[in-house]
Amino acid sequence: MSTPPALQGVTVLDLSTVGPAARCARILADYGARLVKVGAPPSRSGVQIEPAWWSYGASRGMSRVRIDLKAPAGRDAFLRMAAAADVVLESYRPGVADRLGIGYADARKANESIVYCSLSGYGQRGPASQWAGHDLDYLAMGGYLDCSGRRADGGPALPGATIADAAAGGMQAAIAILAALLRRAATGAGEHLDVSVTDGVLSLMALAIDRKLATGEESTPGRDLLTGRYACYDTYAARDGRWLAVAAIERAFWANLCRALDLERWIPHQLDDARQGEIRADLRAVFATRTRDEWVAALAPADTCVAPVLSLGELAGQAHFRARGAFREARHPRHGAFSQLGPVLAGSAPAEPIAVPDTAETDTDALLRAVGYAESEIGALRESGVVA
Repeated sequence: MSTPPALQGVTVLDLSTVGPAARCARILADYGARLVKVGAPPSRSGVQIEPAWWSYGASRGMSRVRIDLKAPAGRDAFLRMAAAADVVLESYRPGVADRLGIGYADARKANESIVYCSLSGYGQRGPASQWAGHDLDYLAMGGYLDCSGRRADGGPALPGATIADAAAGGMQAAIAILAALLRRAATGAGEHLDVSVTDGVLSLMALAIDRKLATGEESTPGRDLLTGRYACYDTYAARDGRWLAVAAIERAFWANLCRALDLERWIPHQLDDARQGEIRADLRAVFATRTRDEWVAALAPADTCVAPVLSLGELAGQAHFRARGAFREARHPRHGAFSQLGPVLAGSAPAEPIAVPDTAETDTDALLRAVGYAESEIGALRESGVVA
């Protein structure tokens, strides 16, 4: 007998389209929540970004309703849906949901036990709360960029992934929602969650921030172990131009690496600042003698903390990820068969084969029927353009 999904029976109304809240919605859906995407009708679709059909898991495991939330009848329809839901997830700028009449106070009147998550760049209060921003801004504000690598002109290098959106925002919101649902199970009470992506960046930066506060030491590029001060924690080019990541922090792993590379003389000098240039030069010279994959085959199983720097194109064919079922085949009604990253977080619901919906279609009628709308009422809402 299979284990039911962790969030089976939990209904989430998601007012987002892209960014951190869409990442949160993906997580909740992969844990089995009934995820309802609430978007604007075609006549108002220009006010929202419409993500590419393949993005955010191609909307797998999600339903879709289109409602004009600026119309009184549309607001009422949303609140009737909220009355039957467990979670509302919104990512408007602070104050917008209240002005639309669908903020926490409005949702709570419809459903006292609602968990209402407001996810924004800088939070619902504070001097920066009304600032517009994106992932790069949040990483800058939270101290991440200053600790990252540098470009040739000395400026902070752009990150290779939307870390703030995904981890500081989306994962933080999912954790907060799960905690609120657990609290509601004990108390029966809902709550309003003020999730700030930039606060999430602070959480990700806790080691560096706490070090600065406690000791005054900065974690800028090249200044400490995790930002490039020592050769034992760096990246190196192999003979074929591909790269290896070396993270031999512990003394035993560093010793293993040095022995495997015939560089035993550097074992006692791992943290000797005066010798780092020499050590790096020797490591670069040795790694340049074999291909990346040859080095990985020799070193990765030997307790050396060496891993390949994989390109995106290599990931789906990588043996470890294949063995873990990380990538799945999916089918789209219009685009046909394609591969996608499946539910990979621990305990998330398996789904294979994956059938993804056509986001041009909606489940509006069925969702409105489920909250008590008669066919004639749904027809009138469609006729007036309030729903689609």
